[in-house]
Amino acid sequence: MNDLLTSVREKAKALRKTIVLAEGEEPRIVTAAAKIQAEGIAKIILIGDPAVIKEKCPAVDLKGIKVVNIDSVDLEPYAELLYDLRKAKGMDMETARKLVRDPLYFGVLMVKRGEADGMVAGSVNSTGDVLRPALQIIKTAPGIKTVSSCFIMLLDKNSKYGENGVMVFGDCAVNPNPDSQQLADIAIASADTAVAIAGITPKIALLSFSTKGSAKSELVDKVTAALKTVKTLRPDLHVDGELQADAALVPTVADLKAPGSTVAGKANVLIFPDLQAGNIGYKLVQRLAGAEAIGPICQGFNMPVNDLSRGCSSEDVVNVVAMTALQSTIGK
Repeated sequence: MNDLLTSVREKAKALRKTIVLAEGEEPRIVTAAAKIQAEGIAKIILIGDPAVIKEKCPAVDLKGIKVVNIDSVDLEPYAELLYDLRKAKGMDMETARKLVRDPLYFGVLMVKRGEADGMVAGSVNSTGDVLRPALQIIKTAPGIKTVSSCFIMLLDKNSKYGENGVMVFGDCAVNPNPDSQQLADIAIASADTAVAIAGITPKIALLSFSTKGSAKSELVDKVTAALKTVKTLRPDLHVDGELQADAALVPTVADLKAPGSTVAGKANVLIFPDLQAGNIGYKLVQRLAGAEAIGPICQGFNMPVNDLSRGCSSEDVVNVVAMTALQSTIGK
């Protein structure tokens, strides 16, 4: 396991946050829960039938882990909360009572009610199914209107890029064509992730095919408008744009193209102008530079919810739970 993930787990241990795992009958999730409990990374709530869990994973020790069987819970307070949150959107109580029996909705409602600090799911559910209840119930963080994602990219420690080889790339998985406000939200959320999880001081480059007016286009205008928004909302952040990738990363190029910038030539958080660029960019660095890509990490929620890959291992689940615990401190 790399040094960053070791550090993330150690930081999570100190927080002792409670994370709900909505897919509590999935063997990978159960195995991860036992490891998380044994190592003290977080307090775990499994949603599932204890008998089913025992049948599927008879050798797993669940001592100290809270198992919640939806069939044994008084669901009315959860349904009432969901109804109150969604009645303006046309939800009735009958629909709310049906939805709270869905572990994904129930898990998010537990977070909303303060019974857990975050939720992790996705090992057997699609990204859309995981994020939908979170968008409806938890919603976005104050000042943020966009849920997005980022990858933490781990290059060689001796790399001349990033902070000790650590970089954050956003958005690489969620928003196909963000407008300037959404791009600003992605930049702010990625900066918070950089601090909370990557442990680096963010220097944010808003990327483009233009540097400081070298090209004229509506695509460039979107990036410069995003820069103004970020500076207005978060004057504490080191952010600059629009910057080409070489101007963002290479000091000699930065001196020529963006002299005087506090970010150019030393950026460690790269914000891509759209999903095509972001997804292509992280995969190129992953394959050509041999970087480890940790993510996608969901960001921008008022309380953290993270989506697992359906091909995830139990170790992946442990790491995502630890990162979710750290995200619960953002803005607090």
